[in-house]
Amino acid sequence: MNHSTRPDRSDVARSGSTGGRRGRLIVGAVVALSTLLMTGCASTGASGTDQKTVLKVYGWKGGDAEPANVKEINAAFEKANPDISLQYEFIPSAAYPQRVQSELLAGNTADVIMTDSAKVPDWGSSGYLEDLSSQPWVSGVRKEIKPFVENEGKTYAMPMEVIGISLFANNALLQKAGITSTPTTWPEFEAALQKAKDAGITPISLPNKGGWTGDAAINAIAASLVYKDHPAFDADFVQGKASFSSWKSSLQQLMDLQSKGFVDFKSELGVDEWSTGISDFQAGKSAFYVQGAWNQSTFTKAGLDSSFIPWPATSKADSNANLFVGTMFSVNAKSKVKSAAEKFVEFWSESKNASLYLEAENAVSPFTNGDTPSGPATKSFVAAVNEGRYRILPSNTWASAAGEKTLQEQVQALWLGQQSIDQTVNNLDEKLKPTK
Repeated sequence: MNHSTRPDRSDVARSGSTGGRRGRLIVGAVVALSTLLMTGCASTGASGTDQKTVLKVYGWKGGDAEPANVKEINAAFEKANPDISLQYEFIPSAAYPQRVQSELLAGNTADVIMTDSAKVPDWGSSGYLEDLSSQPWVSGVRKEIKPFVENEGKTYAMPMEVIGISLFANNALLQKAGITSTPTTWPEFEAALQKAKDAGITPISLPNKGGWTGDAAINAIAASLVYKDHPAFDADFVQGKASFSSWKSSLQQLMDLQSKGFVDFKSELGVDEWSTGISDFQAGKSAFYVQGAWNQSTFTKAGLDSSFIPWPATSKADSNANLFVGTMFSVNAKSKVKSAAEKFVEFWSESKNASLYLEAENAVSPFTNGDTPSGPATKSFVAAVNEGRYRILPSNTWASAAGEKTLQEQVQALWLGQQSIDQTVNNLDEKLKPTK
């Protein structure tokens, strides 16, 4: 499966040197050589003369907002592989699916494409992705991650990270309110929220214009209140053996934030979670906030003293971390340089390279032997993961894109007072149940 240009050119040179009617054959060989060299230019350097294999890679990480050390890792790959010229193109996440989907249909997308747990089954079953099951890194993938990178028993993606969605705390505001440490239990959390309120500080912000934060918060709570007693809830629900009635306490804990005056849900529905919400927390406008761990690097760069912690949902200091399987790399099944593509993916799977990305993303390694960076801001969250206290969002079953949208709509309706907690769990049971 060697698709680099060098062997092809060697083969052409040898065929052009064989005898019989020497003059015409020489002319024919020159024409054939020229034709193949011109064809080969599509997969060599831009000038066509540097004899390098050109490897095109697409990703929605590595832009100005989230550089994520992508540039540094790619530079290390090129240094380690001087025969490969890497062309990495950042495509904003909003435009990525439509752009790549259309190119996959046309057969002209990049050799390596960034994917996730939604794209793997979709693009894998369509035949767009190369089967990577035989790659050396596959055996090291954590067993609970495998269902997200596989489709019908074949591995179509190399997982790059497992990343947290949970609670940020503004440490400076906590100190101002007389709070000496981040909360680890629900009573401590309630006390901290009350102290912040009493000090004239907005206790918590949950911007939810698009519905994402409500969904994220309820999952962060349920990671402990549901999954500690019922770790197999996701699989059981898909098999019709579990009900969202076990989520009532999680929904109640979320609603208690409003009944106790810590947040105004109706106001939060007018704040965009991906722009104003992030900038407001970065500007120090609330003591607590729910978002993804990938924001920690931005907050640190901005000089914000923050901590990323498991949502303290329980009465004991043993709450679970809420995780989801994030970005992945897949190889285009129609790539003409699959060896180079697979080499690139393998390079990113190696701990010394992957750790740069994980450090920037504040994420957890998806490999059993991988290193998970931990800094002062994330130490309690990473400690929970290392102790086995975590739950992974089932983004490939009931919490797929469609399921997530349903949960977002149901939480918004609950926040607006349009339905009760009982009605919400009944709706979730009905709308998220498997259709086959």
